[in-house]
Amino acid sequence: MIKRFLSYYKPHKRLFALDMCASLCVSVIGIFYPIILRKMLNELIPDKEYALIVVYGVTLLMLYFAKMMLNFFIQYQGHMMGVKMQAQMRRDMFAKLQTLPYSFYDNNETGKIMARMTNDLMNVSELAHHGPEDLIICSISMVISFVYLATINLPLTLIIFCCVPFLLIITKVLRQRMKAAFTKSREALAVINASLESSISGIRVTKAFTNSGKEMEKFEVGNREFVQARRDAYKAMGQFHSSTNFITDVFNVVVLIAGGLFLYDGQLTFGDYSAFIVSISMFTTPVRTLIGFVEQLQDGATGFERFLHIMNAVPEKDSADAVDIDRAEGHIEIKNVSYGYGDENNVLKNVSLNIEKGKKYALVGPSGGGKTTICHLIPRFYNHEEGEILIDGREIHDITMESLRRNIGIVQQDVYLFNASLKDNILYGRLDATDEEVFEAAKRANIHDYILSLPDGYDTVIGERGVKLSGGQKQRLSIARVFLKNPAILILDEATSALDNTTEILIQQALDELCKGRTTLVVAHRLSTIKNADEIAVVSDGKIVEQGSHDELLALDGTYASLYKLQFREEEKQ
Repeated sequence: MIKRFLSYYKPHKRLFALDMCASLCVSVIGIFYPIILRKMLNELIPDKEYALIVVYGVTLLMLYFAKMMLNFFIQYQGHMMGVKMQAQMRRDMFAKLQTLPYSFYDNNETGKIMARMTNDLMNVSELAHHGPEDLIICSISMVISFVYLATINLPLTLIIFCCVPFLLIITKVLRQRMKAAFTKSREALAVINASLESSISGIRVTKAFTNSGKEMEKFEVGNREFVQARRDAYKAMGQFHSSTNFITDVFNVVVLIAGGLFLYDGQLTFGDYSAFIVSISMFTTPVRTLIGFVEQLQDGATGFERFLHIMNAVPEKDSADAVDIDRAEGHIEIKNVSYGYGDENNVLKNVSLNIEKGKKYALVGPSGGGKTTICHLIPRFYNHEEGEILIDGREIHDITMESLRRNIGIVQQDVYLFNASLKDNILYGRLDATDEEVFEAAKRANIHDYILSLPDGYDTVIGERGVKLSGGQKQRLSIARVFLKNPAILILDEATSALDNTTEILIQQALDELCKGRTTLVVAHRLSTIKNADEIAVVSDGKIVEQGSHDELLALDGTYASLYKLQFREEEKQ
């Protein structure tokens, strides 16, 4: 973990070196005050060297001015180094998130991922800047202070340093307790973020069902966990700081008593005694800083561990011999495929399908039967381990994921649109498309005229998840996006099931246009929309229980016929 952390310093080696040099200079400048004080008390003032007193005073003022400029550099450029490192980590994490499979997002809430990218990396950034500075510079300062104090009076210096082992023991004992407490605190904060993300995303549902009280209840559960976690963290931190501060305060008591006895015994002059009392802060200040650094280390190390949890997650990857296909023909074969979502029970059980190039194939059946799972396996959103899925005779594991997905267009029931312009959302189908191609895609999806009726036309921003559009408009926009992509294979997963009958007819016209010349796999709830499919398969309990054309399945008088008759009666009642 340390090696991984240090790698982020490499692009900023020069700035890091300058920051360390500036911090070292600040530490060295700090020793001049007790040196000058000692000289004044022992020599200049008794000898009435007034001119030298002024010279030394002006010299000290100039050193303090230099110290001010160095501190500005440390605070400004040092923090910028930390921010740049944080930005690189955030960039790496975001890039990693793009490579992770669907299963990762199934098991990790969005709010928790966001907490790792924001709060955790902020703490890592602070550690990146202050950590080396505190650790290296404070260590050097302690050595310098020890040497200087020893030149004043070695026995008194050794007496003071006898307190250091007690400080180390307390730090070691309480450090682990702090680490555990701060880790729990981070987890509790992630729970709050996840709860917030879920509640804010679903605010319209909450208002529609007047369930704000329930949402407050759910939020308070995480909020109470956070308060308890922070209580434990602050308790551990309080024990740590109060104990370590007590030991550093003992240093002053030791100097006061032992120094006074040395002065009384004639082993120490008054000037040396005064300089020693002032200089002891040169030792206690870096000690206190290092004590504070332990807390910062816990925060930063915990944040970096959580960062690595994502960075070490297994990404989607192509097999070593995977090839890039240009334009697929569109022949799909599924042979004896079984699949389960990480549990013991398979959602699909020995499923086999053969979808000829350019044909329209429909999947129907009860919810939870495995229809959508089949749709997810073809573009490798999930990886099957049993059986084969072939595109144009080539197993999909032997095709690069990018070229595989480039050849597949998907229209789902739940349309996701970005908080951007209508044009940008259509362009997501093919980012290098021209304006004319965007307009043509919108026309074929029957949404061009509506877009032109808006004041800002194609530049109209549609809000988060397309909140300013109706369900039918969202669906037509997603269809335009697929028209622009122009894939060889089309998957329609319950694309019209959430729409009213009138809107469904309009959308179906656009979908029929979209299906022309493409191999199409349709998951449908309303059987009337797939009557003209070349082949229909009934999927139930993870198996293909019936297969054939609409007329053939009706003639079988089995599951499909029962479903069709049931829907037909319901439509007649309406």
